[in-house]
Amino acid sequence: MSFSDEDIQAIRLTLAVALRAVGVGLPLAIGAAFALSRCRFPGRALLGALVHMPMVLPPVVTGWLLLLLFGVHGPVGALLERAFGVRLAFTTAGAALACTVMVFPVMVRAVRISLDAADPGLEQAARSLGAGPLDRLFSITLPLAAPGILVAVIVGYATCLGEFGAVITFAASIPGQTRTLPLAIYAALQSPGGEARAASLSLVSMGLALAGLLAAEACGRALNRRLGRAPIR
Repeated sequence: MSFSDEDIQAIRLTLAVALRAVGVGLPLAIGAAFALSRCRFPGRALLGALVHMPMVLPPVVTGWLLLLLFGVHGPVGALLERAFGVRLAFTTAGAALACTVMVFPVMVRAVRISLDAADPGLEQAARSLGAGPLDRLFSITLPLAAPGILVAVIVGYATCLGEFGAVITFAASIPGQTRTLPLAIYAALQSPGGEARAASLSLVSMGLALAGLLAAEACGRALNRRLGRAPIR
């Protein structure tokens, strides 16, 4: 099995885009999960529906909506380019944004399940002892949610490795900039005699995804054992 420079570039770009997507999405996912798990406010159900919308929409539709919002003529995209000179559509940053949106519900769900499984009495006890909101957050809530956060990171990263529809719609398939591993596989299948190259890249993609899922399972179980809790299902 041999890879061309373009294939290696696609693999590296995929890993880098996934890292950026998870790095940006994780803090937002923790905040959204905390709001959905611990807070009661008008519109909570609507927020939950919006958070999980990318899970039920076709990825191409999600990419198209991103293009409408963050494209050069979109309201947010035009503002970013005019004010900061930042362009997201058809760029590496745009590919990372598309991946972030697609894996965001997965990360929120993983963290929320962990928060829901945590004993709220511990937070109440800390409050009764005089711990402030930030103290409770960093000393009680986040440590209890650690298994879910870790699973969110690994599963989110693994999911990014296979994202196709939203990326190709919003960021296109530009070699060296937005052509991630799934897009490289698709491009190989469209080329005469590219089946062998597509098969090699597919094996890499499956290996990376399997490694991520196994790591998530192992780390989640290890953290749950340390916390003395049943595994998250």
